[in-house]
Amino acid sequence: MPFDGNDEIDEDALRRMVEFAVARRLGAICLPAYGSEYYKLSEAERLRAVQVVVSQAAGRTLVVAQSNHASSRVALSMARAHVENGANVIAIALPRQFVLPKDDLLRYLMPILNGVKVPCLIQDWNPGGPTVDVDFVVRLRAECPNFRYMKLEEPLLAAKVRAIREATNDEVGILEGWGGLYMMELIPAGICGVMPGLAIADILNLIFDLRRANKNAEAAHLYEKVLPQIVFALQNMELFVYCEKRLLQARGLVSNARCRSASFTPDPYTSDYVDELNDRILREIEKAGLVASEGKA
Repeated sequence: MPFDGNDEIDEDALRRMVEFAVARRLGAICLPAYGSEYYKLSEAERLRAVQVVVSQAAGRTLVVAQSNHASSRVALSMARAHVENGANVIAIALPRQFVLPKDDLLRYLMPILNGVKVPCLIQDWNPGGPTVDVDFVVRLRAECPNFRYMKLEEPLLAAKVRAIREATNDEVGILEGWGGLYMMELIPAGICGVMPGLAIADILNLIFDLRRANKNAEAAHLYEKVLPQIVFALQNMELFVYCEKRLLQARGLVSNARCRSASFTPDPYTSDYVDELNDRILREIEKAGLVASEGKA
C-alpha cells in the first residue's frame, strides 16, 4: 500500500501500480492483504483502496478484495461492501491470532462465503503451526460452493497440494504465497498460481510459465537470480514490506518506501544490502525483456 508524506494512501501511486499489473498481463490484483499492511489500515481505508483499484482496473484484470477481520460478522460486512463496489473475488485470511479448532474455523468462514455471490479465496498463513488439512478444504467446499481458491504458505506442501486437488476434483485451485519461495517445488504438483508482491510479480509470472511448460533450466536460471532477495525479505514481515516498497520505488511505481508505524527501520548496512539485492533483480528484469520501470515502453 503506497503512502504519501502524510501517511495517507497515495491514490495516484496505487493507480500506477494497477496500470503496471494490467500492462504485465498479471492474472489478478489482490489487496489489502498482509503484504499491503492491511492491519494498519482503517476499515474505511480498506474499502477505499479496493474502490480505487476496481475503478482503475476497469475490467481489464480481476480484483481480489481481501476482507480480513477477526470477527466473522465484520468480515462479511466488508466482503459485501467490496462486492457492491465491483470486486470480482473475495479473499479471507483465517484468523490465526489464537489457536482455534477446525470446527470453529469452519463456523467462522461459512457465513462469509455463503453471504456473497462471487468466488472466494481462503488464505491460511499460520506462523504458529501448520495450515489447514485436506479434510478442512473438502468440508468447506461441500458447505460453500463458491469456495474456489486456497492460498497456502508453508514449506513441503507438494503432497498436500496433490491431495487437495484429488479430493476436490480440482474444484479448488491452490495458490502459493509466501513471496513465491516454494513455487518451483509446487508448480509440478499442480498449483494454479502464485501470489507474490507486485514488485517481482512479472518476473515470477514468466518463471511460472517456463516451469509449467517444462522449460526447467530457463525457469531455474531466472528463479536463482531473484531467490536471494525473497529469502532475505521473508525473515520478517515488516522487512518484506520494506524490501517490496524499495523495489517498487526503484521501478518508478511509488515515490517513497514509506511504511506506516509500527514498522521495521533498517540500519544503513541492511538498507544497502536490500538495494544491492534489488539491483540484481532489476538487471535480470531487463535481461528477460521485461520493463524495469513503469514509465518505459
